[in-house]
Amino acid sequence: MTSLTLYDKLWNSHRVADMTDGSSLLYIDLHLLHEVTSPQAFSNLRRAGRLPWRSRSGIATPDHNVPTAGRDLGLAGFIDPLARRQVAALEKNCADFSVPIFPLDDLRQGIVHVIGPEQGLTLPGMTVACGDSHTTTNGALATLALSVGSSEVEHVLATQTLRTRKLKNMAVEIDGLFSPGVGAKDLALHLIGRIGTAGGIGHAIEFRGTTVDAMSMEARMTLCNMSIEAGARIGVIGYDALTEAYVHGRPFSPTGKMWELAKAYWASLHTDSDARYDQRVAIAAGDVPPCVTWGTSPEMVTSIEGRVPLLDSAVNETQRNSWRRALAYMGLEAGQLIAGTPLDKIFIGSCTNARIEDLRVAAGVVRGRHVHPRIKQALVVPGSGLVKLQAEREGLDEVFLAAGFEWREPGCSMCLGMNPDRLQPGERCASTSNRNFEGRQGRRGRTHLMSPAMAAAAAIAGALVDAREV
Repeated sequence: MTSLTLYDKLWNSHRVADMTDGSSLLYIDLHLLHEVTSPQAFSNLRRAGRLPWRSRSGIATPDHNVPTAGRDLGLAGFIDPLARRQVAALEKNCADFSVPIFPLDDLRQGIVHVIGPEQGLTLPGMTVACGDSHTTTNGALATLALSVGSSEVEHVLATQTLRTRKLKNMAVEIDGLFSPGVGAKDLALHLIGRIGTAGGIGHAIEFRGTTVDAMSMEARMTLCNMSIEAGARIGVIGYDALTEAYVHGRPFSPTGKMWELAKAYWASLHTDSDARYDQRVAIAAGDVPPCVTWGTSPEMVTSIEGRVPLLDSAVNETQRNSWRRALAYMGLEAGQLIAGTPLDKIFIGSCTNARIEDLRVAAGVVRGRHVHPRIKQALVVPGSGLVKLQAEREGLDEVFLAAGFEWREPGCSMCLGMNPDRLQPGERCASTSNRNFEGRQGRRGRTHLMSPAMAAAAAIAGALVDAREV
């Protein structure tokens, strides 16, 4: 019998048919939808007179361009008329096509990649599709999670399948213990800095090793979330007792006899001991430092104790020109220490780092301290209404408010410039989000990616700083 990787097992169990061009049709178990990439799909279904193949296999929530303040006003609180129309259209489309939705005023509303695992909608062994690149987050639950485009959203709605090509297998093996103050976000940035944003192209990354075994589910989600930034369309982690404990008792998780049957199947969701990978990357957890990006790509990263690279250290002229442009955009000098770089804004949130564990870590750093006078705005945006409620029950909101942070409603917020939470030209932000592209957080805004602990410490220092010093 052929030995298989976890990715191979998930692929084989959902392959419906192989096409003559080398692609395959995969059956999709769960379809997550939001307001930005679904309107065209629903419009085309309506125009063609089609209904979703399995409308109850989808779940929708507004998240990308919803305001995180003034939520009590509902749609009337939207400043951007396009955002208002998109959210209104999502609610109407879901009503017309019988697709379940967590609307704006639902406590369960939140970032689409947070609510899937949180609700037990995302379950081990599933295929999950969503019109957003960070769908990879769901792979932390031994799930084959696929990001799709708007036309593919329509295809999944209409046929419950996705046409795609099989990927190669890459193992990223992390062993040992992190140094104090280092975590999953640092690991993700360290990996991307090592293999580059193209390092995982054409591969499904499986994260494994003793370090991953010891990670919380929230940390595993952060790791899988960032796999797309390494060029991989898939990030996945095998099923274990921690996965089972996380899934158990969630609203949409199976119960009774179905729970026992599910567990029996889930136990097989790991890579066979003698399976082969097309590529392997090994990392010692103790070698991972607190990381921060300096440029306009997640691969432009350094240790907080490091320096912006010298142009002469680029491997070729293409990289040298990319660095030169990034330095000009970011307003930095080659060779300068990254620590001490002054900041304007702080953002703690996004599908990468807005879960309860992330907020607890950040609150632990700022407790009893205050945001530096230099900081114009410091935002904490929970990943869902339930995360927000849990944080408030623990008093974390009071910690943040006392320190001078703003405590907001759930949404993608300042991760991307599609809502009122954005940078102004020239402003520099310490952000727990996933992308630092030019203009990502607002036109001409400058983004430094880091962990929740590092962002919280930066708020207190008013500059990029080693969280271990705070």
